Amino acid sequence: MAYDLIVIGGGPAGYVGAIRAAQLGKKVACVEMDRAGGTCLNWGCIPTKSLLKNAELYQLLDKRADEFGLKIEGLGYDWDQVIGRSRKVSDRLAGGVEFLFKKNNVDYLRGEGALEGPGKVSVTDAAGEKTLYDTTHILVATGCVSRPFPDFPFNGTTVIGSKEAMVLAEQPKELIIIGAGAIGVEFAYFFNAFGTKVTLVEMLPHILPVEDGESSVTLEKSFRKQGIKVLTGTKVTGTKDTGSGVEITVEGKDSQVLSGDAALIAIGVAPVLPGGMDLKTDRGYLVTDDRYQTSSPGIYAVGDIIGPPWLAHVASWEAIQCVDGLFTDHAPKKIEVFPGCTYCHPQVASVGLTEEAAKEKGIAYKVGKFPFQASGKALAVGDTEGFVKLLFGEKYGEVIGAHIVGPEATEMIAELGLAITLEATKDDLEATIHAHPTLAEAVHEATGQAYGHAIHIPN
Repeated sequence: MAYDLIVIGGGPAGYVGAIRAAQLGKKVACVEMDRAGGTCLNWGCIPTKSLLKNAELYQLLDKRADEFGLKIEGLGYDWDQVIGRSRKVSDRLAGGVEFLFKKNNVDYLRGEGALEGPGKVSVTDAAGEKTLYDTTHILVATGCVSRPFPDFPFNGTTVIGSKEAMVLAEQPKELIIIGAGAIGVEFAYFFNAFGTKVTLVEMLPHILPVEDGESSVTLEKSFRKQGIKVLTGTKVTGTKDTGSGVEITVEGKDSQVLSGDAALIAIGVAPVLPGGMDLKTDRGYLVTDDRYQTSSPGIYAVGDIIGPPWLAHVASWEAIQCVDGLFTDHAPKKIEVFPGCTYCHPQVASVGLTEEAAKEKGIAYKVGKFPFQASGKALAVGDTEGFVKLLFGEKYGEVIGAHIVGPEATEMIAELGLAITLEATKDDLEATIHAHPTLAEAVHEATGQAYGHAIHIPN
């Protein structure tokens, strides 16, 4: 059977690309060796958010029940059910993607896909049986896996990646997390909320190093207040798996040996290239042109496999750009502006330029900032950590960056992504009525503060 498109990989890039092509009337197959939804739905974005919600709820009841007038005796938790709920959520969504495949007439091929040449893909199933398929176009969306720490291999118990961290049979009493990007930070919050003694080690000066410096420092202070040991500017110089635990030697302000039941390695990701043909790569990631075509005509690639940013929403966007470019007169675009979100508590979200990036580019800008401590809604819901911080181009007043730390930051950032996309100015934001009382009013107030118009804080 010949296809118009075969997609290798069923994650947020692959399944979205497959469905989009089917919507355009094409004959499509999607190959997935694990389960539809890929890492995001099964072992990443979705199950971790389930775990983090459990952690936030437990921490609220455990630490602040009295503040809300609640009296709770004998509060506890069932670790198996905490883990189990996240797996149920993932299973439901993965089943939903499989339903969408069926609804859109996408052939779902379970097995390992490989490139057998231009227009040819093989799929090897669980029984080892190999089937060859013909297709006009191939879209590679094989993604990435957790990157191991040098000379400290994953073993699933004492040295783990994010996948194993989500399904640990026993909660560790002491956990060392190496790497304080979004993954490391989210797991630090999760395990600490349930009483694990967490040490977070980051080589760079701040945790969440890709975020605006002020956001990173604010989260660091919050984490330390919550009881997480945060070691920034700290390099790992030695690792030892003792069998029953780990010993990690670090050098920062002083040298020390950290001991724990397990080490969670969160230093980044490594690409998963499909078998078969050799395609041009850069640091292991597939190189693509402006239309997402690889070095071999007719073979395209999107998502994590083509390099950073390693984000599910970016992967899906790239897949649609690529497929629309293949089958319509649409001119594909490459990613420029995208939101970044970290779902610990307080949440962190951003879009556009940081202050550091604006300065590096020599862009003159104004800053507007509104603290959630001054927000009526934040006070009412008892969640006042953080702020909304907006950057405006000095010449035209357009939004060039937005940074939020605090309640529902990851939901609020969408408005500001739209503002940047539409080249909205401070006048547009100030002219937009924000409902009262809402957290989103902080966007309006931060805009006013940048230009001396804020009502509820000093300008």
